[in-house]
Formats: sequence, C-alpha cells, structure tokens
Amino acid sequence: MKQIAEIKPNVDLVTFGERKFYLVGTAHVSKASAELVRETIEEVSPDVVCIELCEARLQSLLEPERWRETDIFEVVKSGRAYVLMAQLVLASFQKRLAEKFGVRPGEEMREAIRIGEEKKIRLEVVDREIRTTLKRAWAQAGLWSLIKLSFGLVSSIFSREDISEAEIEALKSGDALSAMMAEFADYLPQVKETLIDERDRYMAAKIYACGGKNVVAVVGAGHVPGIKRALGTDVNLAALEEIPPGNRALAAIGWSIPVVILAMFAYGFFHAGLDTSLSMIGAWIVITGTLSALGALVALAHPLTIVTAFVAAPITTLHPAIAAGWAAGLVEALIRKPRVRDMETIADDVSTIKGFWRNRLSKVLLVIMLSNLGSAAGMVLGSITVASLLG
Repeated sequence: MKQIAEIKPNVDLVTFGERKFYLVGTAHVSKASAELVRETIEEVSPDVVCIELCEARLQSLLEPERWRETDIFEVVKSGRAYVLMAQLVLASFQKRLAEKFGVRPGEEMREAIRIGEEKKIRLEVVDREIRTTLKRAWAQAGLWSLIKLSFGLVSSIFSREDISEAEIEALKSGDALSAMMAEFADYLPQVKETLIDERDRYMAAKIYACGGKNVVAVVGAGHVPGIKRALGTDVNLAALEEIPPGNRALAAIGWSIPVVILAMFAYGFFHAGLDTSLSMIGAWIVITGTLSALGALVALAHPLTIVTAFVAAPITTLHPAIAAGWAAGLVEALIRKPRVRDMETIADDVSTIKGFWRNRLSKVLLVIMLSNLGSAAGMVLGSITVASLLG
C-alpha cells in the first residue's frame, strides 16, 4: 500500500511496504539544497541515490570543459543550432545566479554524486535523454507555443531582472510551486506536458525500478508532486521515449507556401507573359535575398557569409527542409572558426549584447537565427509582391 508523508521541509517519504523512497525537492542553484541533499543521504544511508539527470547531462556536469570540444559544423549540419542556443541561454542564466549566490548550477547533484562515491552508494540517472525531451516538445508544440517559447528564450538572454536567494528558496514551498506550475501550464500547456508532466512519470518509473530498498531521489522541487502521484503506477517508458512525427500543421504550412509561390510563377509564365514572369522571379530573388542578407549583416557576419545568405534565401525559401541560415552559418563557422577561448567564455559572453556578438560561437548561432528570420520575412513580403505583379 502506498503511503506518503513529509518528514521535513522539501523531503517527502513514499513507502510501499518495506521499500522507502525519499524525494528531496531542490532548487538547482541553492546552497541550502546542496546541504539538504548531503544531510538526507547521511541520515538515510540509502542503497541507491537517484538524480534528475540523463547520461548526457551527467557528463556535462562532471566535465564542464566539454564546451571546448563543440563541433559547430556538426551542430549546424544536424539542425541542432537552436537547441545549442537554448542551452547557452540556460547556462548563462544559471551562471549569473551562481555568481550572485556563490554556488554552481547543479551543486546539489554534484553533492549527491560526491557523497554517493564516498559512501560507495549506487548512483542512478533517472531523467529522460535531453534530446528526446526537446524533440518531443518541438514536435508536439503548436506554432503559437513555439513563437512564445522562442521569444521567451531570446528575451531572457539579456534580462537583468534581479532575484533574491529567498525567492529561490520560496519556489520550493508548496504554495509558490503550485502557483508557478499553474502559470507555466497556462502560458505553454503543450510544452509543459512534455517538459514537466511526462518527465515526472518517466522519473517516477525509473526511481521505482532502481531496485533499492531505501532510495533517495534528488529532483527539482517542481517535479516532486508529479513524481509522488506517479510513483508505483504503471508507466509506459517506451511510449515516453518515442520521437513523434513532426507537427503536421507546421509541415502543411511549410510546404503549402512554396507550392503557392511556384504556382504563381507558373501562372505568370503561361498567362501573363515572359516579361511579367521574369519580373516576378527577379522580385522574389531581390526581396528574399536582401532580407536574409540583412539578417546576416545585423549579426555582423563576414561579407562572404552575407553574400551566401543572399544567394541561398531565394532557393531555400522554396524548400521547407533547408534554410538560408544553415548555409550562412556554415560559411561563417568556416571563415571565423570558433576558438578555444570562445568555448571557455561562452556562458559569460552570452549574458551581454556585446559579448553575444563578439563570441564566435554565439555569433554563428546569431547568423543562423537572423538570416532565417530575414528569409522568412522575405518570403512573406516576396509572396505579396509576386502576387501583385499578376494583377
């Protein structure tokens, strides 16, 4: 029979007969959380310590210098530039908090790992692979959710909003936590389901399956209520690890626009004459190319990168599977290859506007983002212009 009790603030005990699960709810940038983890493990002496990390994030935590090994060419070619951008934003935000409060991001996880190794306690990573989570969020989110999420990420890069240590600790209290989760659910309900609710069920299943009799699980406070509900229930892990097909609505929009534009070109050629058809094609090239090149220029890209954006945009805007920003980003990375010091200072640099443009790694990401933004604007304006020439 499942029994739940709070044995101390931010530590819940869930029991199933002789099995005991201690859920330690933490803030990821908090000295008090790291101390709470240490105290709980020392008091409980568990068989297993579970932590809210996947293998990739565990390695990043243990090897913080892995930034130096980032292959920007591979990142761009594999379409992971926006994932890297999101990781940089999060790293920058956590670093600012860490500098203010004198604690590294994820210190409570490091403390759990350190004590586990010291006492020879088995360690289990129980979170879902970060790429799987991000791909599922991307596939399931609607267009408006993606726009809001992108805007939130970009605006948070340069946000200087202050937050006190008391406010961080308050997020671990029930009332503050419920209010925050409710606000996030209202703001991005589809993304909240993937980033929080699914992971609650996933981690609950992994924690329950770890095999220990006494288990301490160190997780973000926001996940504790969901894990308590799901612990011991039947969870289909395979279903939560599947990568669903892309958003059909977005795919339909992505392909319908080029089809309409090509249809207008064909109509102009057969019904409006060669001169009108050439004018339509010329307008399309100039508008899409110029706005994409303008995006690269705003990113202070190399002149050859700007030319690449101009040449690529008229073609890539007619094929949703490729983007002008990818071509421009690859050229920028080739000409101005990120240096070791760019990898070392990236978290500091992206916290300021000047630093974001100065660092070669973040500049490549800016080139990709702004060139794509310019080509998207060019596609809209170009479509309107081409249609007007038919009249």
